[in-house]
Amino acid sequence: MSTIAFIGLGIMGSPMACHLARAGHSVIGYNRSPGRAAELIDAGGTEAESIADAVQNADVVAVMVPDSPDVQNVLLSEGGVFAHTRPSTLVIDFSSIRPDVTAELATQASQRGLRLIDAPVSGGEPGARNATLSIMVGAADDDFAAAKPLLEIVGKTIVHVGPNGAGQTVKAANQLIVAGNIELLAEAITFLRAYGVDLDAAVKVLGGGLAGSAVLDQKAPKMLARNFDPGFRIELHHKDLGIVTSAAREAGVVIPLGAVVAQLMASALANGDGSLDHSGLLRGVERLSGQKEGGIQ
Repeated sequence: MSTIAFIGLGIMGSPMACHLARAGHSVIGYNRSPGRAAELIDAGGTEAESIADAVQNADVVAVMVPDSPDVQNVLLSEGGVFAHTRPSTLVIDFSSIRPDVTAELATQASQRGLRLIDAPVSGGEPGARNATLSIMVGAADDDFAAAKPLLEIVGKTIVHVGPNGAGQTVKAANQLIVAGNIELLAEAITFLRAYGVDLDAAVKVLGGGLAGSAVLDQKAPKMLARNFDPGFRIELHHKDLGIVTSAAREAGVVIPLGAVVAQLMASALANGDGSLDHSGLLRGVERLSGQKEGGIQ
């Protein structure tokens, strides 16, 4: 069993840390905002008062924070991971950040005698709570092998997709596909409602055909119930689409549909929906259609 410092106990990080603790590992959690460690403590973990305290005796450091600057601060600041962890420590970054930032951080980790892998996840809060996440890993072969037993505790589909940065590149592609699917689902539901179709029946039959998808299974019920409690917030998906559109431009790749969805996500954020689940894109379609909440003209 390992001693694991888990930095970031939010919607995703908290259940992931709990799974590791219940598996018998010694998990020490830290969250920038206090009061987020209760679930981890109930699962058998402990809480640290600082990153330095959390990582000083850790064999593994896991990071799950929102954006590239957050990861850079956690790892590189004076009170951060690189300054206070032991040589040879394995750092697993579960965050979704820019591939170029990940590659640079991996280089800096290596220069300090540390090992860093990028292991962004897909599956949202349900996947984190049910330990069914899909994890796309960028790492050296030996580092992936060392991390895999831990990844298998929090995820179901774990794939080594290439060297450092590759995991983040695949995650960017994942977020592009998911955003497009959610937007089209929102448009379809708004279209069906305008014609007075039984929405539950429509979603059932659509799910049994080629239109069926994990997005439809998970997000259609939230849209129909108008339950936009966040499993994955619009503001975070907006950040991810910024990553993919920027990376696509740098590679000379054209993503016209992705660019439109990125603008629609930005519109949702600008209209005050950033804290909602990304299924809240439905509200944007309703606004564009001149409808009030629930599809009422």
